[in-house]
Amino acid sequence: MTLPIDSVLTAELLARIHDRAPGYDRHNAFFTEDLAELAHAGYLRSLVPRDLGGLGLSLQQMAHEQARLAKAAPATALAVNMHLVWTGVAKALHDRGDDSLDFVLRDAAAGEIYAFAISEAGNDLVLFDSTTDARPLPDGGYAFTGTKIFTSLSPAWTRLGLFGLDTVSADAPKLVHAVVTRQTPGITIAEDWNTLGMRASQSNTTHLDSVAATSDRVFRRLDPGPSRDALIFAIFANFEILISAVYVGIGERALELAVESAHARGSRRTGLSRDQDPNVRWKIADAALAQDALRPQLDALASDFDDGVDRGARWFRDLVGLKSRSTRSARYVVDQAVAVAGGAAFSATSELSRLYRDVLAGGFHPSNEDSVHSTVATALLGPIDE
Repeated sequence: MTLPIDSVLTAELLARIHDRAPGYDRHNAFFTEDLAELAHAGYLRSLVPRDLGGLGLSLQQMAHEQARLAKAAPATALAVNMHLVWTGVAKALHDRGDDSLDFVLRDAAAGEIYAFAISEAGNDLVLFDSTTDARPLPDGGYAFTGTKIFTSLSPAWTRLGLFGLDTVSADAPKLVHAVVTRQTPGITIAEDWNTLGMRASQSNTTHLDSVAATSDRVFRRLDPGPSRDALIFAIFANFEILISAVYVGIGERALELAVESAHARGSRRTGLSRDQDPNVRWKIADAALAQDALRPQLDALASDFDDGVDRGARWFRDLVGLKSRSTRSARYVVDQAVAVAGGAAFSATSELSRLYRDVLAGGFHPSNEDSVHSTVATALLGPIDE
């Protein structure tokens, strides 16, 4: 285990990020200042190997850093995750002898910012199919036409990882994965992010109209459906682990706020502070028990992925389980913290009020609860008979 690092997330930087979070949320504004400071500190190249100009962090170390960032500003951490997932995927392939995404690592070291254009309205197959058309070009590139939703980092990304379905080539159908630049003609970003929570992420809808990816940035053509390709596993593992880290951070912050509130509030009836109330103590203890169960799971999965441990068929069950538990536990801990804080948490200016809204986003990230339970049931019972 190689956890100890000299973090770029200093206490002073996290304090500034924490102080800006309410304003971003209130004004439904992008976290421009946060991103600039994180980029300047080198955070966006944390997962890039040192010999390629990065900080050389492991996925396990990155998960710890993302939990710390989420405690300060959940929406900032969630949006930055998308760039980190791409660099994590490229690092994973690089570490396993596959250089097909080394250009992502070089781009990130040079300051480029990556975003994901994966999610599509109504496409619950996620990476296993696409409603976006991928049309082959004579030079070996592809032109993509379709609509992507939840494109975090919309105001700032400079590189967009996307995929679509090729239905016309001789070996069709094929899912085509590629990267395009922001300057590529045909990209339209709708300013339609006006949500309940995670507002600073500005995960706008992205419309693609014959957006061309050059042949050297087309890095996979895969059959639709579940795939054993290392790219798919790397995307899935990095996404689920880093998403889980964000919600671990939210839960930890909510627990801190619950403890602070219990010490600060008093009872006129008893004359004692609320930390002496058995009901309050039970709520906080139960929240802590839920929270304490997550770190060991996060560490174990991230460490095993870093080390190339073969969990076989259990990998997907374990990854979706971690994501489900981290998001559900975070919501439970926030609920308990709100109950402890009382009416003050109902104010729109309360940090707990913001966490209460932010934590709801956990249910919308892949894998959702239906998919999680289907995956685990299949692992235990086998597939449903056709």
